Amino acid sequence: MNDQVTPNLQALGDPQSYIDQVESQSTRYETPCGAGRMVWHLWDRSGGTAPVVVLFHGGAGSWRHWIKNIPALVESYRVLVPDLPGLGESDYPPDDKDALAMAAIVASGIDRIVGEDATYDVVGFSFGGTMASCVGVVREKRIRSVTIIGASGVASVGFSVTLMKVRHLEGLERREAHRYNLNRLMIADPAKIDDLALTIQDWNTIRSRLKTPSISRGGAILTAIDTLRVPINAMYGALDPPADPKGPERVAAMRARRPDADVRLIPGAGHWAAFEAPEFVNPILLEMLARTRP
Repeated sequence: MNDQVTPNLQALGDPQSYIDQVESQSTRYETPCGAGRMVWHLWDRSGGTAPVVVLFHGGAGSWRHWIKNIPALVESYRVLVPDLPGLGESDYPPDDKDALAMAAIVASGIDRIVGEDATYDVVGFSFGGTMASCVGVVREKRIRSVTIIGASGVASVGFSVTLMKVRHLEGLERREAHRYNLNRLMIADPAKIDDLALTIQDWNTIRSRLKTPSISRGGAILTAIDTLRVPINAMYGALDPPADPKGPERVAAMRARRPDADVRLIPGAGHWAAFEAPEFVNPILLEMLARTRP
């Protein structure tokens, strides 16, 4: 990976400097979101010639959910990543319950940035899997493939993960609450909950306003999966806590629903597999995307 896109975390000294350096290699865009705006970042080494892949982050997240995957993808793609409506730096959507209405806003933003004739792959993590699938429906003729990672709503819901409230906490107490929540919900191996994960979690939590679980579990992703006629891929962490953990069952449910889909289980990983196990996720994702590369 090129150092221009993959700065050295140790050399920069702290996770926020690392995040800032990765962000500085992108171009920032803003597109309409109702009366407000959506914020996007585009990483492009090709001068506009490489194919486009659009990454959608999870609930209570931002583009930072993809911090360990963007450098691998930008070797071959223009990588476009929004902060989804009501999350990160993006404003609240006009309709906070209709997944397709939100997907229409997102798809219009993509049109403004890469052009109305461009084709692209979409990849979504967790709640972003619902957005990726629904954007696939809204723009199907221009979608090369849909890939979902850790998306709920495709099998049994599993249990409700109990998390600690953090917004009223400060200092070490707040940091340890984030560590507890990440281990309960996002990252199976406590050793992988490093300063970078904690910094991203804190930034995302502060700016999270949209309540995404009801959207993820509302059936839109199943309708989209049943409707789509483009290639579909999926990955699930074997130890994904929201799945109870039933990663293998979700893999089986996806394969039963779409026998044509490429569905993989990520060993030893939790919900945020793209961060916890990029050494597995990145090569698999590149393999999946290569099949539809123009």
